[in-house]
Amino acid sequence: MGANARADGRFAAIAARASRAAARVPAIAALLPAIVALLPALAAAQPAGELDATLNESVVMIPKKAVIGTVELQTTLFRPPGDGPFPLVVINHGKSPGDPKFQSRARYPVAAREFVARGYAVAVPMRQGFAGSQGYYIGSGCNVGGNGEAQADDVRAVLDWLVRQPWIDATAIVVIGQSHGGWTTLAFGAKPAPGVRALVNFAGGLRQESCVAWEDGLVRAAADYGARSRLPSLWFYGDNDSYFRPEVFRAMHEAYAKAGGPAKLVAFGAWPHGDAHGMFASRAGRALWLPELEALLAQVGLPVRVVAPVASPAHAAPVPRASGFAPADDPQALPGASAAARAGFSKYLEGEPPKAFALSPRGAWAWVSRNPNAMALAIERCNGHAREPACRLYAVDEAVVWTGGDSPARPRE
Repeated sequence: MGANARADGRFAAIAARASRAAARVPAIAALLPAIVALLPALAAAQPAGELDATLNESVVMIPKKAVIGTVELQTTLFRPPGDGPFPLVVINHGKSPGDPKFQSRARYPVAAREFVARGYAVAVPMRQGFAGSQGYYIGSGCNVGGNGEAQADDVRAVLDWLVRQPWIDATAIVVIGQSHGGWTTLAFGAKPAPGVRALVNFAGGLRQESCVAWEDGLVRAAADYGARSRLPSLWFYGDNDSYFRPEVFRAMHEAYAKAGGPAKLVAFGAWPHGDAHGMFASRAGRALWLPELEALLAQVGLPVRVVAPVASPAHAAPVPRASGFAPADDPQALPGASAAARAGFSKYLEGEPPKAFALSPRGAWAWVSRNPNAMALAIERCNGHAREPACRLYAVDEAVVWTGGDSPARPRE
């Protein structure tokens, strides 16, 4: 749970208690409007979490006109060095189960790093009612098409603000989304903003099992979006997606394309690194989606070449050389590891550098990410689980350093 989500929950509870007290004490009733007006400012002032200086990461609150008044949408920004103007990538987030307010601020650092290296600014807006954004989630009941369009209105509000910034090239925009964000992206394409060149949909849709024939509803809404969109779009789905069966996403794509929406489907089969629904956010997924997306960017006349490589945050100690013991993205290659260790390594692959994974010959394991002392901490935590202090490094960042011998692969002096 993010700090903003927890803060919003506390403020909502304060407002509720104040309302109950006001009913009993007239003096409190007189102060209640001022209390309620102060709560959004307090929520916006909460810390947004650690920011990545290598990506010039920042968090801003962008205003959106609501039915009554204005709500502010928490938006993460990543920027290349310099003054721009930069082409822009907007990444739309998914929806976790439960109350959207308790969802963490979305970042997508793997993708952000690739785009910033190619000279793009990146924006990841939290839609109304999610994480640190104000307002309430607009669900639209079982009207899945209306749901997507309500979410797309938030994206348009953020984009309207961004294109007024002098560091943004308002003629060179790509809109991307994952899961509910992919569905939001397709809805946005039905009434896009000027300057948007292409759409990218990663496992887009909204699973609504409480609604009768919810999968048929997705197909019908996809046809409606396709009939109104003329932007080229790229779709990614895997066969082992826990949200959408292959029959469903293929029917959605066919309906969208038959209605007139330009769409290329990349059906990549069974994803070997877990649930295909999370492919985009995974480091292992980068090798799959990046070449396809580069081809789309070139097709619409947008930059593809790396112009400013982004260095990962540095380790505090020298990093051991890659050993070549095993492929860096293969959890099955861990020597003598349990299913839990392999699952842990899959999570490690999604972590951000500086990171390290430690393993003991008897099966203990641990990993640490986003910490310059990740190597030492991973070994220390692994030894805390081991019968004897024999843990050594298996992987550091994107490289396997395990040597296969008896002695630990320690950082070089």
